[in-house]
Amino acid sequence: MSIDQIQDGIIADFAFFSDWMEKYEYIIELGKNLPVIDDRYKDEDHLIKGCQSRVWLHADLDGDLVRFTADSDAIITRGIIALLIQVLSNQTPEAIASADLYFIEKIGLKEHLSPTRANGLLSMVKQMKLYGLALATKVNE
Repeated sequence: MSIDQIQDGIIADFAFFSDWMEKYEYIIELGKNLPVIDDRYKDEDHLIKGCQSRVWLHADLDGDLVRFTADSDAIITRGIIALLIQVLSNQTPEAIASADLYFIEKIGLKEHLSPTRANGLLSMVKQMKLYGLALATKVNE
């Protein structure tokens, strides 16, 4: 599935919920199914800077696709990174680096987060795109 197809599916999923409490519950549920990061990557090198919560993110190249794993010490943040992984994992580095993540605005996520969580969301997106750029360079060497 392409990044846009996955985003459209997420937008459709969120449309089923009538209020933001239900959407938060759904996000928390997504966090419970997060592909868990190996403990060896729970270090300073994999910690996303700019997040209020502690969020660790790791990217592996499997053939020509990037696979992300992550964890967080906060349940909402765990769900948010799970949502981003759902969209960007199993994609090419180039697709990740150039992705327009329009689903964030379409589902109203950024507006329903505290300013510090919204900044954290941007930091997570930035880090995932940086992994995409770095791995694209590695693939093209």
